Amino acid sequence: MVRQIRKAAVLGSGVMGSGIAAHLANIGIPTLLLDIVPRELSEDEKKKGLTINDKQVRNRFSQSAITKLLKQKPAPLTSKKHLALIEAGNFEDDLQRLSEVDWVIEVVVENLAVKKDVFTKVDQFRKPGSIISSNTSGISIEAMAEGRSEDFQKNFLGTHFFNPPRYLKLLEVIPTKATDPNVLTFMKQFGEDVLGKGVVEAKDTPNFIANRIGTYGLLVTVREMLKGGYSVGEVDSITGPLIGRAKSATFRTLDVVGLDTFAHVAKNVYDQVDGEEKDVFTLPDFVTKMLDNGWYGSKSGQGFFLKKGKEILELDPETLEYVARKKLKAPSVEMAKQAKGLGNKMKALVYSEDRAGQLLWDILTPALLYSAELTGEIADDIVSIDQAMKWGFGWSTGPFETWDSIGLEKSVSRLEQEGKKVPQWVTEMLANGFTSFYKEEDGVVSYYNNGEYKPLQENPKVINLKQIKKQKGVIKKNSGASLIDIGDGIALLEFTSPNNAIGMDIIQMINQSIDEVEANYKGLVIGNQGKNFCVGANIAMMLMEAQDDNIFELDMVITQFHKAMLKIKYSSRPVVAAPFNMTLGGGAEVCLPAAKIQASTETYMGLVEAGVGLIPGGGGAKELYVKTLKSMPKNVEFDLQKVANNVFESIATAKVSTSGEEARENNFLNFADGISINPDHLIHDAKQAALALYEEGYTAPAKTKIPVVGETGYAALLLGAESMRLTGFISDHDMVIAKKLAFVLAGGLVPFGTEVDEQYILNLEKEAFLSLIQMPKSQQRMQNMLVKGKPLRN
Repeated sequence: MVRQIRKAAVLGSGVMGSGIAAHLANIGIPTLLLDIVPRELSEDEKKKGLTINDKQVRNRFSQSAITKLLKQKPAPLTSKKHLALIEAGNFEDDLQRLSEVDWVIEVVVENLAVKKDVFTKVDQFRKPGSIISSNTSGISIEAMAEGRSEDFQKNFLGTHFFNPPRYLKLLEVIPTKATDPNVLTFMKQFGEDVLGKGVVEAKDTPNFIANRIGTYGLLVTVREMLKGGYSVGEVDSITGPLIGRAKSATFRTLDVVGLDTFAHVAKNVYDQVDGEEKDVFTLPDFVTKMLDNGWYGSKSGQGFFLKKGKEILELDPETLEYVARKKLKAPSVEMAKQAKGLGNKMKALVYSEDRAGQLLWDILTPALLYSAELTGEIADDIVSIDQAMKWGFGWSTGPFETWDSIGLEKSVSRLEQEGKKVPQWVTEMLANGFTSFYKEEDGVVSYYNNGEYKPLQENPKVINLKQIKKQKGVIKKNSGASLIDIGDGIALLEFTSPNNAIGMDIIQMINQSIDEVEANYKGLVIGNQGKNFCVGANIAMMLMEAQDDNIFELDMVITQFHKAMLKIKYSSRPVVAAPFNMTLGGGAEVCLPAAKIQASTETYMGLVEAGVGLIPGGGGAKELYVKTLKSMPKNVEFDLQKVANNVFESIATAKVSTSGEEARENNFLNFADGISINPDHLIHDAKQAALALYEEGYTAPAKTKIPVVGETGYAALLLGAESMRLTGFISDHDMVIAKKLAFVLAGGLVPFGTEVDEQYILNLEKEAFLSLIQMPKSQQRMQNMLVKGKPLRN
């Protein structure tokens, strides 16, 4: 049986339910969103003369949730047009429509009796073979399925998304004893390939994997903070990026999640465990008082932190008053900041005897021991636990990877000296000569499992560039980039400069890579696995050259950048760009001339040079204009001025897409370009795209003339910009930049419709760029971006 999920239903339209519906809509799955029928009319409905029987009233909760999706931050939808794929309904009028769907996802209140009642009704109306799942964060999956039909039970399992569903990677899949193994296999594959998730199979235990360990770790941190007399701010200052955790650290994370939600998750475990574990999951008195006061965090305006004006205050647990935020200062913290690599940072911290070291030892080691105690109970292996914590809580390393990084033998020796109970399987592992949970030989990673090391199962869709470089080395490299063989005749150009900023080293490597690929490979992928694809050109270098009046040097760099971009465009072998996250300025300029773009669904692409007082200098204005022209319908007259207006507005306002889909709507991608929903598959998908183009007999595009709007179009563009200046929307210097940009896009003072060649526009672009970079106000904007990391409006 070949399964497909063509349509879905989400039962429950709260924040989580509507978020899941939005995520399904993002990937093109029509979704029915159902909720309860209101018991009485709202004041607004009374004014409109509606009755309780009107559909508008009966669907109020689900329809309101759908409408709110457009206003939520961060945005649950990758494009506003996806809203049309979500249909509102209610539990009384629309349950029979469950016969239309292939997957029913329950997201109602966390109450077993309510869930069982919902599933009784679902069982009556669902079609045989359709999958049913619960998004519960901790209620027993087995208990929910009791009393249901055999076909229901075969097709039922837990699918625990993390909030917000669009952005958080983890999906815990929890089968019951009755779940058909084929259903489990299908949902794990569907979760990875279609939903774009990191899928972990969990066991039916309280809070499953990530919330069980994560909540334990957070409560241990609160306990140790109180015991050691640390402040909320001190704890957060050392439990974030310094130890490979999220920027929100501990208490800021709790404020974002919501203290009420956290308390509910903690109670899930508290009600089902005994002894010392139950003690840990008991909320401290001051937290209970915060709940009584309604201090839930961000959603209520105050929690562990309170923002007063521009100042952020922290809560004093003793007095429940807000005081000035503190940071923990200690020698080990300074040592860790200087150390290279997370492992060295961790060792510098946890083995020091100062206040920071003692706190981190006291909060990290209980979580490590707890993870080891639960191995086998909550998941089959240590890899599942590590992945769940990385994907669900944003940890750089999971518990067992963290344990390896601080030294397993050394830490266990200290724990035993302190009288701590180390799980037997860990002591036996060490006694048998296994001194780490993971090991790596010749680029192959193995993990410890039941007395032996087992190779990590390789997923062919997950290409790890670090591993490839360890196994094969590189073809070529310099200080800013590397060329790597990723197999099947495809090479990959990886940017490796700080922030992947483009300088002469990357430009040189682009040229060398194209030459190498044209001689020996089928195609080239431009991609990397850093934090962002590329944040643009090296502003610091350009500013320094401009301030030193080295305009000749800048002219040469821009000329070389232009040549490199044309080399990408006219390569005889297909070049596929694989952008993700921030793809700004020069990063976008590298992508636009490629034969194809394979973007991540989370791609924030834009030509943002106006924010630093410039216009695109690497051919970006020309390429976006050309790409927009190519997106126009063939053999149909279109408005050339409107095309120029759209491109002008995009660049002048430094518009950045909020997703890969929006990048397509903004014409940075066209419909021949692809979008990868799973970021881990991006390089693989780009590689396959390059191979497909090669196999189709790829030839370089022919050089053609470009129609421009000329002098009359230039005047029209200026008219729009001038009206924005007069209304105060843009500054005088914004107007200067707008004039330069308009002149480039119009093709200068030529007649409307004149066809010009690429080099002509590139020359206009370079001239405009060089004149702007010499202006003091543009240099001030560049300086502000370097120092403060945000645009200056001057």
